[in-house]
Amino acid sequence: MHQTAQCGHTDTSDETVVLGVDTHKDAHVAAVITVQGMALGSRSFPTTAAGYQDLLAWARGLGTLKRAGVEGTSSYGIALTRHLHAAGLQVIEVNQPDKAHRRRRGKTDAIDAEAAAQAVLSGRAAAAAKTGDGHVEMVRMFKTAKSSAVKSRAQAINQLKAVLVRADPALRESLTGLSNPRLIRRCADLSPAAPTTASTAADYTLRTLARRILNLTEEINDLNTQITAAITAFCPQLLDCYGVGPDTAAALLIAAGDNPHRLRNQASFAALCGASPIEASSGKTHRHRLNRGGDRQANSALYMIVIARLRWDTRTRAYVAKRQTEGKTRREAIRCLKRYVAREIYQIITRPDPQARTQQAVA
Repeated sequence: MHQTAQCGHTDTSDETVVLGVDTHKDAHVAAVITVQGMALGSRSFPTTAAGYQDLLAWARGLGTLKRAGVEGTSSYGIALTRHLHAAGLQVIEVNQPDKAHRRRRGKTDAIDAEAAAQAVLSGRAAAAAKTGDGHVEMVRMFKTAKSSAVKSRAQAINQLKAVLVRADPALRESLTGLSNPRLIRRCADLSPAAPTTASTAADYTLRTLARRILNLTEEINDLNTQITAAITAFCPQLLDCYGVGPDTAAALLIAAGDNPHRLRNQASFAALCGASPIEASSGKTHRHRLNRGGDRQANSALYMIVIARLRWDTRTRAYVAKRQTEGKTRREAIRCLKRYVAREIYQIITRPDPQARTQQAVA
């Protein structure tokens, strides 16, 4: 049963309206306001395909609908965002209301939904939402699975070495000095007896952990292949960029989304990656500081690209040396390089291979 809280109003079927949605796991609460800011009503809808259709039909029944502000467009609201995009609406990403505003008005889902619509109307929320329906979304899912597999493998390796410390001295000595790959392979090939003693239990555990590590390694390699294939299909030039590998390319593409043209310019992308300088001036002091906001995974990817170039690229090393002679610290020079790399990456991802884009559109 849909819960409805709708105020009385005159017919507004020809009036332009704005939709706001407060998203949750099992139900979304939608609110519609006029361009004058008057609330027309709010209603709850289930997070199902039928629920999304009902939400859109209800909102369009209150007026001419062109824009929608949605909270959590990359989490609970991603499926609704796809549905609204498919219906031809402009979907705006809305952050949660600020705490001061919430203290003044109170907290209900209907209030939050109306606040989302008001944020779109006032211009406080203006960033277009990610579409989340293409190769970059594929990369994001593969990257999520890979991250957990890498974490589990590291944990299993640490556990194997901890068990080895307490193993029988003869076994421990036979495995001393081996590299990790050889150690894991040797442990995986153990043929322990039935685990009836501490010694045989250690052998059994070492084999179990080693085989788990090998399985996780195979899984990680497969996900690396899938990530590389998805990146190549979306933006093949990105992997040709100096210092950019599959992991760093994935982090930067995930930050930009499947529709990188939603970013107004390269400065917007730099700010999104936390690589833009922030004014920190006061009185007679005029300076900039590092941006500690933005997508930290993307920021880390930019840093890794810069470090790779500093190690192997003579032009990058010459640039840092020049900046240091001008009085900048190495850290400040690296910040400048991150900003340069962000500009370079933006130009690449906003002009991907036309043939690849055509294939994606057909698919």
